[in-house]
Amino acid sequence: MHERRARRRPEWLRWACLGAAALALGVFVVAQRQSIDVSYGRSPSSSDGVQEGSAGELSDATVPPVDEMTAMLRANDVVRLPGSIARWDTRRVRAAIGGRDVRILVAPPGLDEAERDRVRDVDNATIRVIGLRVTGDVYQATADSLPGWRSQFATGDVTSLLLTMIAGLHDEPSPPDVDLLRWREPAAAEIGRVAAALRERGTYVGEGATVTRVPAERARSALPGGALFVVLPQQPFTAALPRFGPALTRLFPGRPIVVQYGSWIEYHGPRAAGFAEVAAASFYAQFGDRLSTYAYPQSAVLGAYLDRVTDVRYAGLFDRPLPYQPPDPLRVALPALPWVFAGCVAVFVVLSVRPGRRSSVVAERRGSPARLAGLTALAVEVSALTDGPSDAALTRAITALTAAREALGRRLAEPHVHALLDQAEAELADTARLLGRKDYRPDVYLRGALA
Repeated sequence: MHERRARRRPEWLRWACLGAAALALGVFVVAQRQSIDVSYGRSPSSSDGVQEGSAGELSDATVPPVDEMTAMLRANDVVRLPGSIARWDTRRVRAAIGGRDVRILVAPPGLDEAERDRVRDVDNATIRVIGLRVTGDVYQATADSLPGWRSQFATGDVTSLLLTMIAGLHDEPSPPDVDLLRWREPAAAEIGRVAAALRERGTYVGEGATVTRVPAERARSALPGGALFVVLPQQPFTAALPRFGPALTRLFPGRPIVVQYGSWIEYHGPRAAGFAEVAAASFYAQFGDRLSTYAYPQSAVLGAYLDRVTDVRYAGLFDRPLPYQPPDPLRVALPALPWVFAGCVAVFVVLSVRPGRRSSVVAERRGSPARLAGLTALAVEVSALTDGPSDAALTRAITALTAAREALGRRLAEPHVHALLDQAEAELADTARLLGRKDYRPDVYLRGALA
């Protein structure tokens, strides 16, 4: 009973290893269908598309009826509706128009679809400016550089867009962009007031800005290290902008600093070179058209910008520290699965050949007497089947077995007994060959007897 239980355990283990190998192989093969992710991590930003009106971008502004706007444009070449924010260099635009009849209708941002349709239905409008979006006929002029976006969203300047539209409507080459934005160093009182607010609460909101609060969670994800925020309303078109970024960088070295002028946002601080330009260019290239059309609150623009900064960081374009990301157990385990499979198969093979090896070990443990008994039993069993040539082989085997029995009785040397038994086994093997019975070969017969 004890020996039978010992043999069941390897049998159970053998099939368990085979099942584990099959499972490892299956998981590995299925995992090969996963797509390759070239980012450093999965960005947690929430910069997904939103439906119109869900982010507070629609204002309360309205426009007059179509016939009223048509009459206004008939009387004036430029009509600016209440709430309009677009500004331009009048001298440059008039020079580009020359003596041609170009009429410009300027509407406020944040109009809903029906209001925008009324503006488009004004037939005698050569150029329509809705918010900061400049269109004419089937054309639309858009900024495509950081200086252009900065002038447009920081001060409402659409001079370059109007010049480009006028040239396009008359099949003329596009003129070079005009950057009218000017900078100035902030006064000591200004920088002192801003710095005091930043030290106290990390945020300064200028009078007229529409930011109620900085999205703290998105700020930590985008700019870890205690970012400071300065938010100012859209600046007057002709006024020079206070350059707070460099001044605050000197006062707060090593701290990320975000300065917002209207809908224009810029980053200063650690690793700003290159990183700030990529973040701004990718953000305004994607959202510039919506920002120019709608009246987004500054807090919504700031939140979307922070999401874009997070996306850029997770893309691995710059050597910036990334937030901790827990490892994916499957991706960690995948390289080990082939080795698990190979190990399970190896154990299965070893346990599969164990019964044969165990029979040999048992035979060795029983020694010459057991071997002599087994060969003698074989000789007796085949004696009833032999005839002719097989008789002679069986006779020689029996002679060798008799000699081996006598040698064991006299306690002769073990090698001598083994030699006699080897001779008897060879003769019995020859007997089985002559009889055409593989089951009577000594190795097969003894294995079955010992098992």
